[in-house]
Amino acid sequence: MTQSPSNAFDWRKYKADTLSGITVSLALVPEAVAFAFVAGVHPLVGLYAAIIVGFITSMFGGRPGMISAAAGSLAVVMMHLVMEHGATYLFAAVIMMGGFQIFIGWMKWGRFIRMVPSPVMLGFVNGLALVILIAQFTQFKDTDGNWLSGDSLYIMMGIIAVTMAIIYLLPRLTKAVPSALAAIVLVTLAVIFFDMNTVTVGDKAAVSGTLESLVFGDGTENGFQGMTWMTALPDNFFSLETLWIILPYAIILTIIGSVESLLTMTLIDDITETRGKGNRECIALGAANCTAGTFGTMGGCALIGQSMINVSSGGTGRLSGITAALGLLVIVLIAAPWIEMVPIGALVGLMFFVVIATFNWSSWNIMRGMTKMDAFVMVLVTALTVIFDLAVAVIAGVVVSALVFAWQHAQRVMVETSEMTSDDGRKGKIYKVYGPLFFASSQNFIDMFNPKSDPECVHIDFQHSRVYDHTGVEAIDSLTKKYKAEGKKIVLKHLSPECQNLLDEARDLVEVNVSEDPHYHVSLGK
Repeated sequence: MTQSPSNAFDWRKYKADTLSGITVSLALVPEAVAFAFVAGVHPLVGLYAAIIVGFITSMFGGRPGMISAAAGSLAVVMMHLVMEHGATYLFAAVIMMGGFQIFIGWMKWGRFIRMVPSPVMLGFVNGLALVILIAQFTQFKDTDGNWLSGDSLYIMMGIIAVTMAIIYLLPRLTKAVPSALAAIVLVTLAVIFFDMNTVTVGDKAAVSGTLESLVFGDGTENGFQGMTWMTALPDNFFSLETLWIILPYAIILTIIGSVESLLTMTLIDDITETRGKGNRECIALGAANCTAGTFGTMGGCALIGQSMINVSSGGTGRLSGITAALGLLVIVLIAAPWIEMVPIGALVGLMFFVVIATFNWSSWNIMRGMTKMDAFVMVLVTALTVIFDLAVAVIAGVVVSALVFAWQHAQRVMVETSEMTSDDGRKGKIYKVYGPLFFASSQNFIDMFNPKSDPECVHIDFQHSRVYDHTGVEAIDSLTKKYKAEGKKIVLKHLSPECQNLLDEARDLVEVNVSEDPHYHVSLGK
């Protein structure tokens, strides 16, 4: 029996990618609208962002099967920028974010995602869920900015409850249609049929006036039909004033978008048992965000939920993401006039469900098996995410985890002493060093020696120790100075050649037995 070549056309794979992509395109509609709503921009800004970012990353990215679009983690940061400075600065920040992400990929910094500890990621996910939850409370206001009360509040709460119920129960009956999309459509039809007096997407968009005149025309239904393909940047874009406004937001968005995309890539790698290219993904994501910002959309990053839907449906190739983007474009061109009819309560209900699904409820059980410091890091990252933003939280979590790791390993350096007699009969002492010698343990290392009371000849054996940085080298150098000041001889054994080259005062005192030297090669460079 003749086997077909490995590169032969496999229609089943392309069929799976196509059908999975169509499913994802339907699932992207409500979340793209909702995330745009969180960011404080027009729904079409989120939809077009999903199309542009999704298509470019699927075509050129480093992780086939991963879905990128407008994201809630970015939306909560964009919300503050839009509220304080307006949507035009948002587009500029998205372009700058894309430039930074291209630089990250070009510098091959994507590999550093491996340095994010698990407690930081748990705190990141939980903090993101809480931030999205808090952002929804501002939607309980009418078009005049007053808090809802009476019948308006009850109708809003009823719409939220029904939306969440449909999203939860419909998959138990059928999975042919994405439950989120079905919930939005059914609730919208019910509001129209029963003529309910509730705030809709169109009401909010008309009040904000942020993008209708800039990108979508005059805010009428005709202006809402599509997007004007033009650069929507501030008049004084090329100025220091604009730079200082958008730079902090661009840096935060860059870190959040890159981290979330790379972590999603790692998750898909584990599921598909393949290896994605993180640096290539960063470059593609950066190019996508530069394009999205240029055309006046909110940009985006990888979505864990949609990526999981795609992979679990069999979409592991590039065609699945491309199909999702093109399918979403068809939906927007056909259904754009009806998006304004969606009640705000339906989107809030969807976001509440996203919060429940995003929050890692098992993390509380996981905390029982963690060390106290790991549990502290997880709670710290969660709190900082809510108080500040995701970028500050993740950076703080990584720094604290690194300091805890350094402190724990600093306690492991120790010495074992023994007496010796030289060939001429003089008494001496041997120190055998155990554990890592680096910036955190260097002072403990020095404190274990007593140059004044030690005999005239001292040997320090590093066979069971490793010097990891220049601070460790400086500690050895400092120790030799103390022994020289006392007029005593000190011999250093089993240091790596690189470490010997870095030593200054101790260089002439090094004694190396080549047959015994393990050549650790751990202290690199001059």
